[in-house]
Amino acid sequence: MKKCALVTGGSRGIGKAICLKLAKDLQYHVLINYQSNKEAALETKQLIENEGGSAEIIGFNVASLEETQAALNSWKEANTDAVVEVIVNNAGITRDGLFMWMQPNDWKSVIDTSLNGFYNVTNFFIQEMLRSKYGRIINMVSVSGVKGTPGQTNYSAAKGALVAATKALAQEVAKRKVTVNAVAPGFIKTDMTAALDEKELVKMIPANRFGEAEEVADLVSFLASKKSGYITGEIININGGIYS
Repeated sequence: MKKCALVTGGSRGIGKAICLKLAKDLQYHVLINYQSNKEAALETKQLIENEGGSAEIIGFNVASLEETQAALNSWKEANTDAVVEVIVNNAGITRDGLFMWMQPNDWKSVIDTSLNGFYNVTNFFIQEMLRSKYGRIINMVSVSGVKGTPGQTNYSAAKGALVAATKALAQEVAKRKVTVNAVAPGFIKTDMTAALDEKELVKMIPANRFGEAEEVADLVSFLASKKSGYITGEIININGGIYS
């Protein structure tokens, strides 16, 4: 039986760091999901293999139920001996701007990716996890989803909904040894935050720096491991003290 971990949006940034960590720390065969950047996904796969791990790439847009089901069904048919034990719902996009000027698509696309993406991917595997009485579901949320960020009403709404979904689903599946937790990063050095004014923002972070993607990946790796079996329904902030 090949034990697998699926990471959505796994080709770059925090997702990439998580893929590397799950392969290295927990010896999972990693399914690296990507939407458009196949090159970056292949690069992540190569890095895992260079370190002696195993991985494959799987392209689909998590926001589309049809696309997600088609890709995962054909993967399943080709891998009858494989079981997905870990899901990291990491795919997310931002379309920032003041709510009063926000276009319908900027609202919809952000919700579709973060929230519906969680449903599309997790719902596909959940019955199998419950049958095998083991699973780790980790939802990547954000400080925005915990306290709300101006200029990100759409992103805050999507991630806030995911926080609530995490708490509810955790209670439904706990008896079957499936845990559901969320990780809420603050400012982490990635492509997504590259355009931000780090010098200015650091002033509001007690730790006086941006976080590293590897630090977030270490936390996810712990939550994905056997060690975290009694932790479920939790939202763990990793933000240098920004929210304390």
